[in-house]
Amino acid sequence: MQDSATEAFRNPWGQGLMQAQHQDICFESVESAELEKIDTIISRYGFDKSLLIAIMQDAQAEYGYLPKPVLRRISERLHVPYVQVLGAATFFKAFRLTPRGKNLIHVCLGTACHVRGAPRILEEIKRELSIETGGTSRDGLFTLETVNCLGCCALGPVVQINNDFFGRMNASDIIRLIRKYANK
Repeated sequence: MQDSATEAFRNPWGQGLMQAQHQDICFESVESAELEKIDTIISRYGFDKSLLIAIMQDAQAEYGYLPKPVLRRISERLHVPYVQVLGAATFFKAFRLTPRGKNLIHVCLGTACHVRGAPRILEEIKRELSIETGGTSRDGLFTLETVNCLGCCALGPVVQINNDFFGRMNASDIIRLIRKYANK
C-alpha cells in the first residue's frame, strides 16, 4: 500500500500505476549520476530551506523540469518534508514536473487575438499534434501552452514558437509552421 504523498506525487507523471512505474525507470540516470548537479545547487544556497523556491528554480533551469528524484533529493538535503517540496512544485505554475518539447508553442488568447481567431488556431494545433493545452507531443518535439497576451495585439492572432513570433496567423499558416519546426 502506498502513502497518499507518494500517490499524489505520481499523478503528475501520468495516469495510473503502470505509467508512474515506467516514469520511475526512465529517471534511473537522474537517480545515479545526475544528482550531483542538484547537490551543487543546494550547497550554493547553504542548505537553507527558506530558499526552497530559488533552489527549485535553479534545478529546473539545470534539468529543464523537476524530475521526481530531484525533488526527493531537495527534500532530503534541506530536511523538508517531501510533500512540502511537492506542494511548492505543483502550486507555482512556473514549475514543470514533465519535460517540455524541443519547441515551445505559445498561442495568445488575449482579447485582440481571441476575436481574430486564436481559438481556431489553438484547436488546429491540438488536432495536428494530437495534444491538449499544456501537453507535449509524443515525439517530444512540441509543447503547447496558452498565454493571456504576447504584447503584439495589432498582429493578432499571434503564435510564438520558441523565441520567434508569428502574427496574423490562420489555420493553414500554423500547420505549415509546425511542419517547418518539426523538420528543423
